[in-house]
Amino acid sequence: MLAQLKEDIRSVFHRDPAARNAFEVLTCYPGLHALLAHRISHWLWKKGLKWLARFLSTFSRWMTGIEIHPGAKIGRRFFIDHGMGVVIGETAEIGDDVTLYQGVTLGGTSWNAGKRHPTLGNGVVVGAGAKILGPFTVGDNSKVGSNAVVTKEVPPNATVVGIPGRVIVKKTEPESDRRKAMEEKMGFDAYGLSEEMPDPVARSIRAMLDHMQAVDDRLESMCKCLHKLDVEYRNGELPPLKSEDFECVREDK
Repeated sequence: MLAQLKEDIRSVFHRDPAARNAFEVLTCYPGLHALLAHRISHWLWKKGLKWLARFLSTFSRWMTGIEIHPGAKIGRRFFIDHGMGVVIGETAEIGDDVTLYQGVTLGGTSWNAGKRHPTLGNGVVVGAGAKILGPFTVGDNSKVGSNAVVTKEVPPNATVVGIPGRVIVKKTEPESDRRKAMEEKMGFDAYGLSEEMPDPVARSIRAMLDHMQAVDDRLESMCKCLHKLDVEYRNGELPPLKSEDFECVREDK
C-alpha cells in the first residue's frame, strides 16, 4: 500500500509541473485524495460491504468533488488533474498511466445490468469536459479532446474531437513541401495545431491545397506548351493572394 502511494505521488510530479513537494501533493491534490478513497472503497466493495463502500465514495465526492463508484476498476499511476466534476461509473475500467481532467464523465447509456461504462486503455488522456458514454473501449495512448462526446469505440493511438466525437488517427507520412508552399502562397496556417491534436477542418483545407497545387502544376505545363506553339503567347500574371484577406479566419488573432 505504501509503495503504491509513493507511485501515485510520483505520477503527479510526472504530469503536473505545479507540484512542488510530496507533502503538498499528499495534502492539497483532490485527485489523489479521491484515488486513495477509491482504493479503500473498491476493496470494501469486493469484500461484499456494499453500503460501507458506497458511503465512503459518497463522502469522498463531498470532500473532493470527484465521484468514483466503488465498483470501478482503476489501474496504476492514475491521475486526475483538478478533478472537480469528474464522474466514473460502476462498470468503468481504467488502465495504467491514464490522465483525466476536470469535468470528465465516464458514463453509461443503458439502464440494463451488466457492462454499461467505457474501458480506457493504458496511457489515455481525456481533456476537460469530455464525455465518454457507453460500454466500449478507448484504445491505448489515445487522446480525447476537451468537451468531446464519444459514443463509439476509439482505436489505439488516435485522437477524438467534436460532438459527436470524430476519430482522427495520427498521420504517419511527413507533410509535403509542396503543400507548405501552397499554404504560404495563400496565407493559410494551421495555427496552434500539432499531429497530436489535428483539426478536421484544417485537414480538409489541406486536402484542397493538395488539389489546387496539382491544378497549378497542370496549368503551368499547359502554358509552357502553348508558349512553344506560339512564341508571342503571354502568360498573364494571376492576382496575388494577400495574407490580410485571411485575417478573419486565422486563429492567431
